[in-house]
Amino acid sequence: MNIHEYQAKEILKKYGVAVQNGFVAETPEEARIAAEKVRDEFGSDWSVVKAQIHAGGRGKGSIIGSEQRGVQVAKSPEKAAEIAQNLLGGTLVTIQTGPAGKLVSKVLVAQDVFYPGEFEPKEYYMSVLLDRQTKQNVIIYTTEGGMDIEEVAENHPEKIYKEWIHPATGLQAFQARKIAFKLGLEGKAFKEMVVFVSALYRAYDDTDSAMFEINPVLKTSDQKIIAVDAKVNLDDNALFRHKDFLELRDLAEEDPTEVEAGKYNLNYVKLDGNVGCMVNGAGLAMATMDIIKLSGGEPANFLDVGGTANAETVEAGFRIIMSDPNVKAILINIFGGIVRCDRVANGVVDAYKKIGDVKIPIIVRLQGTNAEEAKRIIDESGLKVYSAIVLKDAADLVEKLLKEEATA
Repeated sequence: MNIHEYQAKEILKKYGVAVQNGFVAETPEEARIAAEKVRDEFGSDWSVVKAQIHAGGRGKGSIIGSEQRGVQVAKSPEKAAEIAQNLLGGTLVTIQTGPAGKLVSKVLVAQDVFYPGEFEPKEYYMSVLLDRQTKQNVIIYTTEGGMDIEEVAENHPEKIYKEWIHPATGLQAFQARKIAFKLGLEGKAFKEMVVFVSALYRAYDDTDSAMFEINPVLKTSDQKIIAVDAKVNLDDNALFRHKDFLELRDLAEEDPTEVEAGKYNLNYVKLDGNVGCMVNGAGLAMATMDIIKLSGGEPANFLDVGGTANAETVEAGFRIIMSDPNVKAILINIFGGIVRCDRVANGVVDAYKKIGDVKIPIIVRLQGTNAEEAKRIIDESGLKVYSAIVLKDAADLVEKLLKEEATA
């Protein structure tokens, strides 16, 4: 579950991670008041207005129909209100949103941390996540932080450092010092980075997160180390241990079809293909997607209905798949182990009748308990539903029907 920058910073602060402070605003007037609070509480005459969306690259991104950037500096509270006026209600397109962009409904008005001082400010990059190959958490960091981090990773991978954390021992003090040393720090900045790394890893570990990404980590002109941005992905599977995090979810930032699927406990991920698929079991779903590609199609979604599929879940899955205008055919692939195939077949027929006026072909492959009976139910339904028992037959049907659709 992704959360907004301002929410991520609140979590970080609880674990002692120094952050760029600020206040969230949903109207231009709130932004003006927030800028005044930033000035009064943090002594920052200038403020930074940052669009709050679940995507990175906001500094380079722009609002559709204008040249307004997603992150802008305001020299006065009135200017902060003006910037907020230009951002709120607009659609921000960044390298991570795709051309559709994301609607901006909130802004964070934060303190300006690039103030003059004895030393030159320096930006670093740091993230914590699970390395599935080593089965260990890893801290990824580089001296080349900032808006061009993707280019650094692509063109200068030798500048990206990694520190793996053994699950039995956790982050050790010498590892935090090693990171600060490899970042070229010394004196006060070195000590602050050691504290920063330790607190950041503790926040990641205690919250059962999937990823913490801080870009940039800033060494200020007076040698402080702070998180200027924060991108956090909380592990959905661990939310039962962190029920307070559930209120951080912003449904407006998520795909509406995925939100709808969640209401029926369906595991759904939208893709860009033309063949919708409904399967029980993640492994079978992956195999089905491969079959669709081998047959000449492209999967339009990943949809796992689980082991207890019934008429209600089948109908919900139908509606969700057919809400995608790119879908030209649907392949239902169910293995009847826990659930009987004839029950699924009846669910398919009932759902088809309830939805009505289904104009795209539906291929149903049922294998396992009562598979033959299920095929008979499908064949005798009188509906435009094609049945198959062998997976290859289902793939051949997908290919045949797609070709007919293309030549019609």
